[in-house]
Amino acid sequence: MLVYIEGKLVEVGLLHVVVHVNGFGYRVNTPITTIEKLPPVGNVAKLYLSERIREDQHEIYGFCTKNECEFFETLINRVSGIGPKIALTIMSRLSIGTLKSAIASRDTTLLSQCHGIGKKTAERIVVELADKIGTTSVLADTREITNGQQAAPFQDAISALVSLGYKPAEADKAIRHASATLGESASAEELIKYALHS
Repeated sequence: MLVYIEGKLVEVGLLHVVVHVNGFGYRVNTPITTIEKLPPVGNVAKLYLSERIREDQHEIYGFCTKNECEFFETLINRVSGIGPKIALTIMSRLSIGTLKSAIASRDTTLLSQCHGIGKKTAERIVVELADKIGTTSVLADTREITNGQQAAPFQDAISALVSLGYKPAEADKAIRHASATLGESASAEELIKYALHS
């Protein structure tokens, strides 16, 4: 079983990347939120992996942190009607912190804004996972360090934009963009300022 892959990033697609390791190029399916955090093509990247093996197919899915990888596996293993493609779509729309917050607060409206997710599917996600948020190792503490950056400033910045009238999904996207531009050490205040002026 593959746990992670580390090698030269040679290609970035819409929902996949190709990583070169010892003469082999591995296609790894990834959500947009992971791609946003990867270094430029030509640099070394490390992704934690989830494998899906069937008789006619062997797919691997990659994420920047174990937490994100485990969350992906929880979605597809515990929520009926959620397969790998839908899980990638959900995780491409919202950062893991925002997803956890939405599930914990039973915000089916926000979840149903993800492409391919209707109200009934959003309700199933909430029913299956709401009680587990923050209580298991699969759904780890939101202060987990991600690529050297604590999630707290990121989530604080999103909350600030929402309080200013942004829709949660828009705020999440704006702060992800700000974080990718400003770097890992950006404070919540810096992220907010960048988002408001971009």
